[in-house]
Amino acid sequence: MKLYELSPAEGSRKKAHRVGRGHASGWGKTSGRGQKGQKSRSGGSIRPGFEGGQMPLQRRLPKRGFNNIFAKKVVTVNLSELNRKFEDGADVTIDALREAGIVKNAFDAVKVLGNGKIEKKLNVKVSAFSQSAKAAIEAAGGKAEVI
Repeated sequence: MKLYELSPAEGSRKKAHRVGRGHASGWGKTSGRGQKGQKSRSGGSIRPGFEGGQMPLQRRLPKRGFNNIFAKKVVTVNLSELNRKFEDGADVTIDALREAGIVKNAFDAVKVLGNGKIEKKLNVKVSAFSQSAKAAIEAAGGKAEVI
């Protein structure tokens, strides 16, 4: 097979829909837009959520609660997860937690909680610890360091 013998699969390439090219084409004069009205004009599109002048749904519904724009998103990790995913003597950092699949997506801080048991000696370096988690890590012979 040569380069010039290549062709797209049958039916995969559609001809361009050319409007406004005479009434014999079937798409002449108004070009399939109908007669008058906002949608027949050039640039005549209505924004999403517009309800024809009726009070839109997003304005009809009452506001509820408070959204703190300064709130920090803290992801929690339990000791049982650290015990299951990491080997003895491993360094547990935020990057290591990401690689192990324990934490995902965007967050501001990682906090280790004391749920579960830990039998491995781990060097944990994260944003925060609960008191019980810090005590359990140090009792197992590891280090709990706040970064």
